[in-house]
Amino acid sequence: MTVPGPGWQDVGVERDTIARHLWRAGQWFAALRWLDEANPALRAEIAVDRYWWRLTEADEAEARAAVDALVAENPASTLGALLRGQLAYTRVVFDRSPRADDVERADEDFARAAADPAWRGWASFWRGVVADNLREDPAVAADFYAIAAEHAAVDRDLLLESYLVRHQGAHLLEEDPDQGVLLLRRSLQLRAALGARPQIAAAQVALAMVLPPGDEVDTLREAAAFTATELQLAWLSESLDS
Repeated sequence: MTVPGPGWQDVGVERDTIARHLWRAGQWFAALRWLDEANPALRAEIAVDRYWWRLTEADEAEARAAVDALVAENPASTLGALLRGQLAYTRVVFDRSPRADDVERADEDFARAAADPAWRGWASFWRGVVADNLREDPAVAADFYAIAAEHAAVDRDLLLESYLVRHQGAHLLEEDPDQGVLLLRRSLQLRAALGARPQIAAAQVALAMVLPPGDEVDTLREAAAFTATELQLAWLSESLDS
């Protein structure tokens, strides 16, 4: 991907806007280079997201440093709590040297972030995945997803919606397979519309896993594998190899 040159600023495009576009495309390193140093919140978001997808020790160290800097600037930061919870969840779900209190930390940090209307949608989603994947309580997870869905609709947050319908679709696969697959397709379509490349690849894999063997499955997996290799999406590459 071509990194935008200085001329972008000449036409009034802010550095943070460029960084967000690069982030969405999975170009985390370029996004951090372009980012305004005066925006520690966005820097922390990008660093944590990069660690989620790439799972490298250096990425985790930078993510923790970015979150620590954000919290040091504002100890009451609810975004800081949300990102700290994401790091704890990532360590546990991918077995990246999890700490003894990581599950409880994720629960507490996401609950704290959910108290802030600005982050309630995303925090409720993360509370849902903790319930789903760490607590094995799909009923509680579904309740959190429903809360998050309300906020996604109000905020017109299509990326959040794409995450929600992917998980809600997975819940439906046994009792209503057609509706479950429909929601997985919607997740992929939303992510494609947003140009969210890592998320597109993940949605392609999720959809391929529930479709019958055939050309569509082969195409989905081939496209996902290309993106996973190019962007070094660690856990996604592993799922494709298995």
